[in-house]
Amino acid sequence: MSSVPVLDRPMPSPTWLKVLRAIGMNVLWIVLALLTLWAVAALYVDFRIAALRIPMTVIYVLGIIAILFKFRRSRWSAVLFFAGFCCVLAWWLTLKPSNNGEWQPDVDQTAWAEMDGDRVTIHNLRNCDYHTETDYTSCWSDRTLYLSQIRAVDFFLTNWGIPFASHPIVSFQFGDNGHVAFSIEARYKIGQAYSTLLGFFRQYGLIFVAADERDVIRLRTNYRRDEEVYLYRVKVQPEVARAMFLTYVTYLNKLKDHPEWYNEATRNCTTTLQKPLAADINNPQPWNYQFLLNGTLDELLYDRGRLVTGGLPFPELKQREHINAAARAADGSPDFSALIRAGRVGF
Repeated sequence: MSSVPVLDRPMPSPTWLKVLRAIGMNVLWIVLALLTLWAVAALYVDFRIAALRIPMTVIYVLGIIAILFKFRRSRWSAVLFFAGFCCVLAWWLTLKPSNNGEWQPDVDQTAWAEMDGDRVTIHNLRNCDYHTETDYTSCWSDRTLYLSQIRAVDFFLTNWGIPFASHPIVSFQFGDNGHVAFSIEARYKIGQAYSTLLGFFRQYGLIFVAADERDVIRLRTNYRRDEEVYLYRVKVQPEVARAMFLTYVTYLNKLKDHPEWYNEATRNCTTTLQKPLAADINNPQPWNYQFLLNGTLDELLYDRGRLVTGGLPFPELKQREHINAAARAADGSPDFSALIRAGRVGF
């Protein structure tokens, strides 16, 4: 009797492989859903022709719904979802920032610096005379400084009651010539206000505010409500302080000719210069989520040995470095910077 060859049949996939595939597909669709959500939000928020903003968003959403009805959750649906996201992203990347605009008065000038050997002249340094938080005059002036006079770097951290969000300000001491502070901020047009959500889109410019401490610090301690400010001395040598100052000045001048968008994740008050400043210190350490969720940035710097601590545990140091009461007492005094440092650790 002749034997009939038995054809090999494909073996069923093991259960664990089926589970992995199911997990992979679910992750893929979650990612695609998030990309689609971003694309819809980008059209609604950043489309520059206001009358077409809602129609363009609706058309995109209807297209997504039509794809789901036609192809369900198939490979073609995934490809078309991703293609739609790529089209929106390509358009979004064509939106270019500009230094021209109807800016709010406290950010309507762009600071820049002239370098001549040891001498640095900062133009459009801000030093407003405040009457209230929103009422101020005489904001802009020029100031000439000398790199060789830089003695130290100080770190201010402002918090307004949100555990995961703060605002850092870095200030450089020029011996008897006082301090110059840098605050990296979102640049608002008239009528705009800060929104964390809008900060992920192309709504705000990026600005480096170069300022006198009687402006940028006193604004937060004496005029704004519910902002708590802490002041720390950074543990660096004068030559490192000078390198850090030049990093700020270099970016300052870059923004004058090549404006950038503020971005809540990649171009904010902490992440914009995190890598260049780490290189200046010449002691790089791994990236930490606290650079992004920066409410405890001072504690991270304490743990990494960046701050002068006087041997104090961090909670006690933070309590000692709280300056609101001293700043309110100093108010408009020409010795404001000296008075807020009196009795602090490292000064």
